[in-house]
Amino acid sequence: MHNPFGAAMMLWRNRKYAGGDLSDSDHDLSISRVSQPRRRTNCKSKPLFILHLALQGCLRGSNVAYGITADTGGHIRYLLDLAAACARDPEVGRIVLATRRFRGAFGPDYAVPHERVGGKVEIVRLASASPDYLPKEDMAGQVESYTGALVEWIAAQETPPDLIHAHYADAASVAGRVRDRLGIPFVFTAHSLGRVKAAMGMAACPSLPRRIAAEEGALRRASLVIASSRDEAEVQYAGYTAYDPGRVRVLPPGSDLARFAGAPTSSRVDASIDRFLADPRKPALLALARPVARKNLVALVRAYGESPTLQARANLVLAAGTRADIDDLDGDMAATMREILVAIDRYDLYGRVAYPKTHEPGDAPAIYAYARERGGVFVNPALNEPFGLTLLEASSAGLPLVATDSGGPNDIVETCGNGILVDPRSPSAIAAACLRLLTEPAFYAACVAGGARAAACYDWGRHATLYGGLLRDLRASVPPPGRPRQLLICDIDNTLVGCEAGLRAFRRWRSRQAGLAFGVATGRSFHSAMAILEQQDSPRPQVIIGSVGSEIYHLDANGVTYTADAAWQADVGRGWERSAITDLLAGLDGLVPQSPLEQRAYKLSYFGDGRAAAKVRARLDSVGLAASVIHSHGRYLDVLPVGASKGTAVDHVRGLYGLHDRDVFVAGDSGNDIEMLRARRQSIIVANFSDDLASLSGLAHSYVARASHARGVIEGVAHFRRSAALVDHAG
Repeated sequence: MHNPFGAAMMLWRNRKYAGGDLSDSDHDLSISRVSQPRRRTNCKSKPLFILHLALQGCLRGSNVAYGITADTGGHIRYLLDLAAACARDPEVGRIVLATRRFRGAFGPDYAVPHERVGGKVEIVRLASASPDYLPKEDMAGQVESYTGALVEWIAAQETPPDLIHAHYADAASVAGRVRDRLGIPFVFTAHSLGRVKAAMGMAACPSLPRRIAAEEGALRRASLVIASSRDEAEVQYAGYTAYDPGRVRVLPPGSDLARFAGAPTSSRVDASIDRFLADPRKPALLALARPVARKNLVALVRAYGESPTLQARANLVLAAGTRADIDDLDGDMAATMREILVAIDRYDLYGRVAYPKTHEPGDAPAIYAYARERGGVFVNPALNEPFGLTLLEASSAGLPLVATDSGGPNDIVETCGNGILVDPRSPSAIAAACLRLLTEPAFYAACVAGGARAAACYDWGRHATLYGGLLRDLRASVPPPGRPRQLLICDIDNTLVGCEAGLRAFRRWRSRQAGLAFGVATGRSFHSAMAILEQQDSPRPQVIIGSVGSEIYHLDANGVTYTADAAWQADVGRGWERSAITDLLAGLDGLVPQSPLEQRAYKLSYFGDGRAAAKVRARLDSVGLAASVIHSHGRYLDVLPVGASKGTAVDHVRGLYGLHDRDVFVAGDSGNDIEMLRARRQSIIVANFSDDLASLSGLAHSYVARASHARGVIEGVAHFRRSAALVDHAG
């Protein structure tokens, strides 16, 4: 006899998790998870022991000499801030930052085996084969010896770490070996990726192929990969063979931004900059970055040097690390600094460009304040910026931004509305963006106001809460098996989220729904959906239908990571001519492509009104290209394969779970929910609907809730359950 629930289990057959094959019993658990809400093991009796592994750079607990080497940069700041934030979590008991012990010219601190940073935080420095400081390019030769030292150290501890968090690929290579020997799972944060560097023209670096191979291994073996931005999660990692989007989570770093908001100027800092400038009263275009090639400071000098208008309006200030002598700079910093100086000379920018030799770690607020007091702009022209901590600092200090469109700045500018994204390879685009901010006071003020929201949006407390929850869930035991009796699929924006009180009510209600599988259907990508759900503290869905139904992800047995539904991808991909459709719609009047992040393998996304939607449909019909066009909120237009929609995706999931149509509830609020609402008999339209949803043909069977957002979802489910009970009673 055919068992549809058994067919669903086949979807998980032969999957791999964390580098090892799952047993058949593991597969059974993974599908059975859909029966109930996630139940976390009570971990309070055993606080988390987190071991961070960071081999690169000069790490110490205070007064970090950022820029002293090419590898002493943002990842150390991230690590120390993350540790400090997690130390405030009562369910975290111990945090160890393990790094290399070395001797040499950078001072005696890095040869000290143990350093207490705070009550819960300590630094452990372990020896490897070489006793000297080594750049990341030479770190591969230390992996085996360092692994041995780390295993010995762990064996000497009263209890082993619960998890290892590896920072950069070399640390992940060590963590993978420790996992093999001791069974300790690891989390991976890349900070920057070799394939991205290769794409930026750095492929000639001899160590790059080895680094990329190590990153491939990290992606295959890590229990969870933490990315700083959607660009990193969806674009940068996508170039790797081992890329598994369901095991990558976007968790933007926080920042201690209070010291930057309204920070005072410093006469000492002001003097160190003013001595370069003929007219120091002019607005300052400020860049604060190490002088390494990928930070692309030379392009900023070129943008300034090629624009007489910009030179007349503003000075250029380059806070480019700290140097005693250029020849002593590490890595490519010496060559980059020389290139900057040559460009300044070529364009004869003396008296208009400041490039002080040094600044103290604590000077950053005063440097931002210098530019703020002169009505300046902060510029980050990096070829790729994995996150963009300095952007948050500058925003909090009151500066608008001109930032690279490659990497984390996409998320920051979209979230805060605090500046302009530019192509970092276009000096003219950089100059034009700076001039726009300097010549449009209202726009300048709007960007400054947007930047004031940065502290609330990028908070270390929030980051630590989400991070700690993920680690505890990875450690927790798997819930007992079961089978769902019903399925609820909700749209996210303006349905599940949008009302904080409603979502709180939904969380309480959901915790009592033991037989109800819960999922979401959204126009967002998987990572965008997970980001907003976790930010809003939504119950974790067992299924995510993303990108307007063109992608489906199922929650794994560990209750944290997800696996893409390969069968669904194969189904919707048949007959989909993405390139042909892209070419056909290029330049269509009234149709504007959304950002590259919104373009998916089986979804093309545009901005356009109703007339544009009609033109798209007509043009597709005129050449016989099969596609579905979905228009919502009066401005969003998605083009999908014919078989892809929220409605067909819900039906696919219903079949996997072996449920009848009467056991499925769907809820939405807008035009991109129409197919889902139309296809299900128990469809819920929340009170705050748009696009005249309640009056559209084919939706008369829907229940229009009196309550808005998540409360309307609860109301709708209760309505249909009452109706079903009455029918059963009458029968």
